[in-house]
Amino acid sequence: MNDLKNIDELFSDALYLLKQLINIPSFSKEEDVTADCLEAYFRKTNIKSNRFHNNVWAINKHFDPEKFTLLLNSHHDTVKPNSGYTRDPFEPVEQDGKLFGLGSNDAGGCLVSLITVFCSLYEADLPYNLVMAASAEEEISGRNGIEILLNELPNIDAAIVGEPTLMNMAVAEMGLLVIDAKANGKAGHAARDEGINAINIAIKDIEWLNHFQFPKISEWLDPVHKSVTSINTPNKAHNVVPAECDFVIDIRINEQYSAEEIIDILKKNMSSRIVPRSTRLRSTTIANDHPLVIAGKKCGYSSYGSPTCSDKALMPFPALKIGPGDSARSHTADEFIFTREIKDGINNYYRLLQQLAIEITLIKKQLL
Repeated sequence: MNDLKNIDELFSDALYLLKQLINIPSFSKEEDVTADCLEAYFRKTNIKSNRFHNNVWAINKHFDPEKFTLLLNSHHDTVKPNSGYTRDPFEPVEQDGKLFGLGSNDAGGCLVSLITVFCSLYEADLPYNLVMAASAEEEISGRNGIEILLNELPNIDAAIVGEPTLMNMAVAEMGLLVIDAKANGKAGHAARDEGINAINIAIKDIEWLNHFQFPKISEWLDPVHKSVTSINTPNKAHNVVPAECDFVIDIRINEQYSAEEIIDILKKNMSSRIVPRSTRLRSTTIANDHPLVIAGKKCGYSSYGSPTCSDKALMPFPALKIGPGDSARSHTADEFIFTREIKDGINNYYRLLQQLAIEITLIKKQLL
């Protein structure tokens, strides 16, 4: 792989594409027009793209099923703008070295940087295949996003997931488990001290949750974190002891536990009935000796554990989350990305893929 010679031209094209995307509302499940925009971009660059629902993807020209296949992935959906916006969220404005607009930072800068690098390498003879996927519904972990798209893609060996990480390597990511818990008691008249109060059962379980610490420690992530985020009884009468009390538990899981292990521990220690809403958003990690991580280290990128979920949680293969922009700006009013971050993102993604080519070539030589 040669160095990028025309970075200024590539940066200008990427910035123009990002402005187009910002200009189009693309809330989760409503990304059809940004998907149209991305298809048009690939047509303009003479690259055949594919579409499934609102997911758009392409494969490199010289795809070889015998080679290692790397997925480049970022999303083109956004959250809805919050009430604190002082600017038009759909008007891309450059000011003081920043590009303002909804989705500019999360994750438009990553998306256009990855697309730019993919297009630059589309015809290259690489020791691996490239698949570029712009996914939908990431912000809501929707089932018609990357999860369903993986069934349409070639077999994937590893992925780069574009999210704003200040170009640090998120080698691990917290998973999310939401539990609907129900404490069951027995109804009775409050004045006669009858029944079994379901609220008291729920309180006992919540107290256990507050004091219990999951013992397994992660190298990269915080301990398992759990919070009761709502509580409710269907009973509205003041003089009836409630027979049921429902509460919701938000659990953030490190890579030391599976969702099933967490559920089993809760069931063994709590009286309330435990019903998981979903176990899809799993905690993930990529090994320190994976070629992607080794390549990133040689490029000088630092590693960390991410507390936030991404499409990485839905990938059944090693994935590295990395990209331009700052996660702290995501979902904030007057969202922006520094334009230099996009230019640097293109360069840094390209450097990472250059080094990955070296690492894979070395591995092949060692196997001969």
